[in-house]
Amino acid sequence: MTVKSDGLSAQQIAQAITDRKLSAFEATEAALARIAAHDGVLNSFTDVTADRARTTARAIDAKIAAGESVGPLAGVPFAVKNLFDVKGLSTRAGSKINRDLAPASRDATLIERMEAAGAVLVGALNMGEYAYDFTGENVHDGPSRNPHDPTRMSGGSSGGSGSAVGGALVPIALGSDTNGSIRVPSSFCGIFGLKPTYGRLSRARSFPFVASFDHLGPFARNVGDLALAYDAMQGPDAADAACTTRPVEPVTPLLAEGLSGLRIAIAGGYFQKNVLPEAVEAVARVARALDATQTIEIPEAARARAAAYVISTTEGASLHLDRLRKRPNDFDPAVRDRLIAGAMVPAPLVDRAQKFRRWYRAKVLELFKSADVIIAPATPCIAPKLGQATFVLDGVELPVRANIGIHTQPISFIGLPVVAVPVPLEPMPIGVQIIAAPWREDIALRVAHALERMGVAAAPAPRGL
Repeated sequence: MTVKSDGLSAQQIAQAITDRKLSAFEATEAALARIAAHDGVLNSFTDVTADRARTTARAIDAKIAAGESVGPLAGVPFAVKNLFDVKGLSTRAGSKINRDLAPASRDATLIERMEAAGAVLVGALNMGEYAYDFTGENVHDGPSRNPHDPTRMSGGSSGGSGSAVGGALVPIALGSDTNGSIRVPSSFCGIFGLKPTYGRLSRARSFPFVASFDHLGPFARNVGDLALAYDAMQGPDAADAACTTRPVEPVTPLLAEGLSGLRIAIAGGYFQKNVLPEAVEAVARVARALDATQTIEIPEAARARAAAYVISTTEGASLHLDRLRKRPNDFDPAVRDRLIAGAMVPAPLVDRAQKFRRWYRAKVLELFKSADVIIAPATPCIAPKLGQATFVLDGVELPVRANIGIHTQPISFIGLPVVAVPVPLEPMPIGVQIIAAPWREDIALRVAHALERMGVAAAPAPRGL
């Protein structure tokens, strides 16, 4: 063997293993060594599945030695947010209460699909309790930390996923996004993240938060790896009632098509308010690179965010009512109190929020008649300091936890596909949303890939390790 896997992309690792220049076992050991060396700082992992990973890697090497195909992710290490079922582990979902659950008897569908493509699961990742979080600060497991400055937040609720990929512990991680939980950690940790169309990827055997909003998706340090993981996970799944029956539509072969023929607009109005200078600069850099001059007003985005809050908190409260009654003191108090508030929202308000949701979706979809892609901030600022309670937006002091997702919630509210791209500013990176029409992940990824090739979007090397 002549290649070391440290610093290689998922594509490079898979190619080296397929070419027998690197073994899957060596790639796995290198990932486990990186985790051992750096996770004491990052606190990304809650479980490291070393024995399972080594067994899987040896099996891959045996198949290659026998001349068998092992898939496009041959030997690539990956990890998952701990709301995914992992056979043999209790599915924590970031909570204390779930640790009493029996170990999962089967992996989540997306883990099975990643492994069918040759990937090697190395562990489960830290997250905000029950995914109701934007900070990455978990009161039970401690905060996952930012790989560029460990005194700062990783973002949530998929904070461990963001810090593990941003810190180069693994090339790919999986997370979930209900109101922004893939896009916020991507922005803070300086990596690429994909929130696909609602229903595109199966959520089977993952712990829910808000069933009508929940999405699962990948994180990576480059667009090619992101697309490769996404393609591996596509496909119908009868075990998730929301999962589309649309055929698999591979995006990896389409990345090189670039920007040809695409109409790109900038989200105006609401999306240009409540942002700090770093978010303004990141969007401006992306707009200049894409030669985007058209501005589009997304109607009633502020009301969409309010409606998203109403539906999130009421659906979440309904899911957790029994736990709230029996074990209220075992919740993160901030999560518990929001869920209790959700349980008291009058039904007519929920009905109004759902009716507005249908109206809003129809209005936003009309915008895609004049644009193929809309760009918008992913977060209003770079990663705040751990423990920071408030920040000032548009002259108003606001709670950090509640307002980090100010620009992500109006988009996931109606299930649009989004790629978060990192813009490497100083002193910290920040993300921009590339938003497309439903089922057009290919377009969002093409734009992200073009930005990467231009050097405008890039995942910086971790500076805090």
